[in-house]
Amino acid sequence: MIRPEQEWQSYLAAGRFMIQRSRSTGGYIFYPRIAEPGTGADDLEWVEASGNGTIYAVTIVRKKDPADSYNVALVDLAEGPRLMSRITDIDNDAINIGMAVCAYIRQPQTGQPEEQPILLFKPQ
Repeated sequence: MIRPEQEWQSYLAAGRFMIQRSRSTGGYIFYPRIAEPGTGADDLEWVEASGNGTIYAVTIVRKKDPADSYNVALVDLAEGPRLMSRITDIDNDAINIGMAVCAYIRQPQTGQPEEQPILLFKPQ
C-alpha cells in the first residue's frame, strides 16, 4: 500500500498539486494522511488544488550574506488548509501578510535521485 506522503510526492513529480478531500464531509486536508483530523473520516480522495492562497505569516531567515537569506511562509490555501512553504519571485522584505499568492512546482535541478520536487508560491 502506498503511503499518503509518497502519493503526494508522486503527484508533485508529475507536475500536479493535489490535496485530499473527504467525500463524506467535504473537508480539504493537508498534510497528506489516512484519515481526516477531527472527524476520523477515512474516505479521502485526491483532488486538484486551485493553487491560490494567501500569506498567513512569514519570517525571514537572515544570513550574513543577504543573498543567502530566505523566507518561510504559512500559506492559507483557497480550499482551507494551511501549509508551510517559501515565496519566490519577490524581495523578502516586500512579502506581506494577506498577500495573494499562487503555487507552482519546482522540479529537481540537478537530476540527483535524492532531490524531490518542491511546492513553492509566488505573488499573483
